Amino acid sequence: MVHSRGGTVGQSGRRHGGGAVSRQAGASSGLGADLHLDDLELRAGHGLRASLMEALREAVRSGRLAPGTRLPSSRVLAADLSVARNTVADAYAELAAEGWLTSRQGSGTRVARRTAPRRAVGEPLPGPSPSAPGPVRGANARYDLLPGSPTLAAFPRAQWLAAARRAVTAAPNDAFGYGDPRGRIELRTALAGYLARARGVRVDPDRVIVCAGFVHGLRLIGSVLGARGVRTVAVEAYGVPQYRSLLTDAGLHTPGLPLDGDGTVTSALPGVRGAGAVLLTPAHQFPTGVPLTPRRRAAVVDWARGTGGLVLEDDYDGEFRYDRQPVGALQSLDPERVVYFGTASKSLAPGLRIGWMVVPRAMVAEVVAAKGHSDWAPGAIGQLTLAEFIASGAYDRHVRAMRLRYRRRRDQLVDAIAERAPGIRVTGIAAGLHAVLELPPGTEESVTSAAAWQGLAVDGLRSYVHEDAAGLPGVRKRAALVVGYGTPPDSAWHGALDALCRVLP
Repeated sequence: MVHSRGGTVGQSGRRHGGGAVSRQAGASSGLGADLHLDDLELRAGHGLRASLMEALREAVRSGRLAPGTRLPSSRVLAADLSVARNTVADAYAELAAEGWLTSRQGSGTRVARRTAPRRAVGEPLPGPSPSAPGPVRGANARYDLLPGSPTLAAFPRAQWLAAARRAVTAAPNDAFGYGDPRGRIELRTALAGYLARARGVRVDPDRVIVCAGFVHGLRLIGSVLGARGVRTVAVEAYGVPQYRSLLTDAGLHTPGLPLDGDGTVTSALPGVRGAGAVLLTPAHQFPTGVPLTPRRRAAVVDWARGTGGLVLEDDYDGEFRYDRQPVGALQSLDPERVVYFGTASKSLAPGLRIGWMVVPRAMVAEVVAAKGHSDWAPGAIGQLTLAEFIASGAYDRHVRAMRLRYRRRRDQLVDAIAERAPGIRVTGIAAGLHAVLELPPGTEESVTSAAAWQGLAVDGLRSYVHEDAAGLPGVRKRAALVVGYGTPPDSAWHGALDALCRVLP
C-alpha cells in the first residue's frame, strides 16, 4: 500500500475512509505488488516530493521493493496520493538519476537491478572486508574503483608470452627442480639491476629473496622478528587492516603512529615501548598518498640504528610518480637496517603472485630458513619469464606506457571532480593508482552507501584507520573516499567517473 495524507484508494481508484491512502497494484495495472510505502505526512522542512523519495529509497533498501519491480506510472501514483503529477514525476526522475530507479520508453519505471545485498531496516551497512583483496571485493560491482589493482585488461599478454617462450627455451634443466629457496638466480639478478637503477636500492642478487607477494614476504619477516624476540612492530595510523592482522597473528603488537602533512610522524617512535620494527609506505603513504619527508626518513633510520630496530619498507607503487622524479627507496639510507618489499602486483598484475624482498645481509639465512618451512613461492617458469621480461627492456617499456595511462586517468578524475563536484578536494595524487577525495565531515557513510546502490565499489577512508588510533590527533575526524582509478578497464572508466560524481555531495 501507498500511505499518504488522504483516504485509502482501492483498485477501483475510489476513495475509502481512513487516515492514509493506499493503492493495490493488481492485474489491471500489471504491477502485481503493493508498494507499502511509509507515511508521507509533511514534516517541518520536508516537502511531499522529498518524503516520497525517502519512502521509496527505504522500500528499496529494505528489499520490500525488489530489483526489477515495476512502479505505478506517475499519473496513477499522483492520483492515489492526491498530489500533482509533477511531484511524482520529479521524484522518479531524481531517484533514477541517483541510481535507485530506471526508466525506459515502453517499460515504465522500475527498481534498478543492483548488486548490493538487501538489508533489514535498521541493520548497519556492511563495511569492506579488510582481509579480502580489492578485485575480490569489487567483483560483483558494476564499476570497481577500489584501490589496489592495476588495469588488468592492459596486461601485456603478447610480450609476456614472447618472454616466456624465450625464457623456457633457454632455461637450464635444473630450473625445473626445487632450486634455491631465495628464488631463481636469473630473476634475482634482473631485479638487482632494475631496483638499483629505477628505485635507488643498494642491492646484490644474494640479498634478494623472491616471494609470492607482499603478504607472503611480510609473513616471513614477522616470523623472523618473532624468533628474534621482537614483540612490537609500529605501523601507520592509516593502512591495510590485513597487514596489521597478519602481524598480530604472528604474536606481534602493532601500535599506530600518527600522520600529518609530512607523512608518518616518525618522531613518535621512541615513545613506542619495546618497538623492534616499524612498517612504513614512505614513497606514497597508503592510503593518504603523502610521501615521507627527507627529515623524517633520516629520523626513522637514525631510530633503527640507535635501537637495533628494523624499518620494513613497502614500496607498493614506487614506479608510478607523475609530477616529478620518483622518490627513491628509503632502503638506500641504510641497507642493513631496512627490509625493502616490492611486487609485480601494481606494475603488471597481482595474479602473477611474484614479489621480492631485499633484506639486510645478516637476515638472509633467517629469512631463507623461514621461507623453506612455508613452501609457498611463485613457480620457476613465472620467475624465469619475469627475469626475461625485465632483461629485454619490456618491463621498462610497459611501466612507462602505464605511467602515461594512469596519469591521464588521474587528470581526468581531477577535472571531472572540479567540474561536477567543485567542493570536493582531491589529494594524494602525485603518485600511485589511487586518489583521496576529501568529503564534508560526517558524510562518508552516506556517500559510500549511495555508491553501493549505484553499483559502484569504492572505499571510505575510515576502513583503513587503525583500530587503536582513536586517540591520535585528527585521525577519526577525517571523512574521505579512497578512489582506485587504475582498476576499471577503458570501457568502464567514464561510466565509473559518472557514477562517482553522482554520489558526491
